[in-house]
This record gives sequence, structure tokens and C-alpha cells, in this order.
Amino acid sequence: MTFAKRARRITISLAAVVSLLSGAAFAQDISDSHLKACRAAVDAINATDQYDGILPTAAQALKTQLIQKNPDLQDLIVKTVDEQTIKMVSRRGDLEREAGLAYARVFKEEQCSEIAAFYQSETGLKLLSDGPIVTRELIKAANIWQNGVARDLAQAVGESLTATLKNAAPLELPAQDGSQATPPIAPVDGAAPGTEAPAPAEGTSN
Repeated sequence: MTFAKRARRITISLAAVVSLLSGAAFAQDISDSHLKACRAAVDAINATDQYDGILPTAAQALKTQLIQKNPDLQDLIVKTVDEQTIKMVSRRGDLEREAGLAYARVFKEEQCSEIAAFYQSETGLKLLSDGPIVTRELIKAANIWQNGVARDLAQAVGESLTATLKNAAPLELPAQDGSQATPPIAPVDGAAPGTEAPAPAEGTSN
């Protein structure tokens, strides 16, 4: 191994250790009340609900893999995987804690309390339940507007160029039906909780 490679490995290892120590030190600086407030905010906005299927999905995938290789042991495999899966359920708390820490790194205790209070209010609950519907309609309207703007821009530019270049050969202009518009608008990452557009049903498109 060359000196450069060895030095690079040592540097990467040291960086990883420093990162772990820094994360641990930060976690120690967060008060119990701060973490509690942040976890309440996480619960209020259902921030980790999307991960509910991870363990069941992993268990089902493992069953399928094992049964394919050992079809004669199907009953034992199912029983064993189910038992071990149940034992893993308690580890969900680790994810909830990490989610709380993630919020604590960005939001103050008072801010997390305010987030939780809002999303537990009638208006906040309405936003969580119906916000995605509004967002879907907004995206639909924005795409229609986008196509109209692209069409009208192409038409205006074509007319202007034609008037300027009267004696030149006819210009080859793009379609003016909006088909040359930029890609359809999609939800922006980091959207407020409750405003994400629902995913289209399988086999359909927006």
C-alpha cells in the first residue's frame, strides 16, 4: 500500500470518528424537555409514518427469499421470521429518537412546541388530511398555466421573428400547442407537512 493511500485511509477514519463524537456531543447538549418537544412535533406531523412498512416489507422479502431456496421449510421459516420480526418492533423507538434529534438540530424547543400545537389544532389536522389534495390541484393548475405560457411565448417570438425577417426563408418554428414546454411541475422537496401531493395510483399517471 502506498503512503498516499495509507494517509487517505487514516484521514477518512479520523473524520468518521470526529463526526461520531460530534454527533454524540450534540445529543448530550439537547435537554430532555427539548427532545420531548421535538418528538411531539414529529408525532403531530406524522413525520415517520411513511416508514411504518419498512420492517413488515423486510420480513416479507426475507420469507420469500428463504422459502424459494427452502420450500420444504416454509412453515418453519414463516414462524421464525414472524417471531424475530416481533422482537424487532421495539427498535422503532430508535427511529423516533433520531427523528426528534433531527428536529432538535434545526428547531428550538419553543418552536417544536408551536409546531406540535398547530398540527394538533383543528386547522393543522385539516392541513394534514386535505393539504395533499390542494397541492395536487395546484400542480395541475400550474402545469396548465406552464403549457399556456410556453405556447404563447413561442407564438409571440415566431410572429416577431417573421416580421423582422420579412425577406428571409420561412422559419421552422416549434409546435405552439405547449408540447415543447418544460417538464411538468412536480412537488418541491421540503414542502410543509400535509402539503405533499399524494402519489398516483399504480398504473396511472398525473
